[in-house]
Amino acid sequence: MIWLYRLLFPCLLVLASPYYLGRMRRRGGYRRHFAHRFGATPALPPKTPGVPRVWLQAVSVGEMLAIGPVLEGLRAGGAEIYLTTTTSTGYAVARERYLPLVAALGYFPVDWWPFSRRAWARVAPDLVVLVESERWPEHLAQARARAVPVVCINARLSDRSLRRMRRLRKLAAALLFDGVSRVLAASVQDADRFRELGVPAESIILTGSLKLDVAIPPMGDADKAGLRAELGLPPSGLVLLGSSTWPGEEAALVQALVAARGRGLAVSLLLVPRHAERRDEVRTLLDRTGLRCHFRLQGPAPGERDVVVADTTGELRKLTQLADVVFIGKSLAPHEGGQTPVEAAVLGRPVLHGPRMSNFREIARNLDTAGAALEVAHSSALVAAVVDLLGDAPRRARMSAAALAWSAANRGAGERTLVALRGELARASARPGI
Repeated sequence: MIWLYRLLFPCLLVLASPYYLGRMRRRGGYRRHFAHRFGATPALPPKTPGVPRVWLQAVSVGEMLAIGPVLEGLRAGGAEIYLTTTTSTGYAVARERYLPLVAALGYFPVDWWPFSRRAWARVAPDLVVLVESERWPEHLAQARARAVPVVCINARLSDRSLRRMRRLRKLAAALLFDGVSRVLAASVQDADRFRELGVPAESIILTGSLKLDVAIPPMGDADKAGLRAELGLPPSGLVLLGSSTWPGEEAALVQALVAARGRGLAVSLLLVPRHAERRDEVRTLLDRTGLRCHFRLQGPAPGERDVVVADTTGELRKLTQLADVVFIGKSLAPHEGGQTPVEAAVLGRPVLHGPRMSNFREIARNLDTAGAALEVAHSSALVAAVVDLLGDAPRRARMSAAALAWSAANRGAGERTLVALRGELARASARPGI
């Protein structure tokens, strides 16, 4: 089956390259180290006898932020780590946070035989760790050929992926799961889905979501005040946060801001688009409203503003600490999947989200049940919910307490993940030649 993939992949790559190259150009930051995509990995030190080398792949920012405790635990256990990512934003976060912990940092190679084989020959890992949905057929084939164990951590299957794999069950099993040693499932639902698709039950361990173990350093009052001034937010008053928003959702949040102010509420809007390169599109929308706006990339705001757009990367956790109510993006039609509500919950912020949270369905449902979050059916319902919640301080306090209690009760995935990885490392270290 892998040979069919190898034959078809170049054709698919040529067809898809205009889209992906265009997206890279819009987002920027991809020109540097572009050769990594073709297997020209950064220079790695010679392998040390007795020290296992781990190749860890995390696709983008969210996954990079989640793996911090795992990286630290692996490094403390004596492993040498080669860390790769797929996006320029993920690379920037990894470079800022993890350089002291890794032997090298690079971009994941295009999953075609010549490039993957070249990268494998250079890296020569003893264990491969894939985060969340990262399952690449050629990468797995290279691992099988070398008898290198592969562990999927924080593993999950979205609704869309499940539907596709159900239709092509045998193909999915051969290309995406053959050679995977362990699947550390992020939820009960994900564990059930992997079993349904043919992953042996004994290979699946329910560890929970690493994203629930997130530790966010709290900001002091002085730092919050300074950040508000820098952004152009008033020194007092409420803040409505649009967290990782997608097209159409910013417009709904602007309507919510206007409606809340119409009720006499002192509130400002802080927008964090999921893709910062959409700044011109968001600017066009805001220019039509007559509201005073400021974009973070322009530097400190010259004065107070009604709407602030954080068109930067890696600041969401900090900005969430200024919020009184948080709306989770990519959750209203026509979008599907949802962005993560975990950081907002960990920080004890009341959460609103749309019905299309399939990527975080179990987490969203649990937050709703706990009283920490509310689902809104559409844009009009979002406006009404925002106005009601901003005007009800006791209710916000109850939702905040519920979010903190839920977060505290759902920790521990990092340690469970490390226990499983230590077992795999012990087996890998026992192999001849390490």
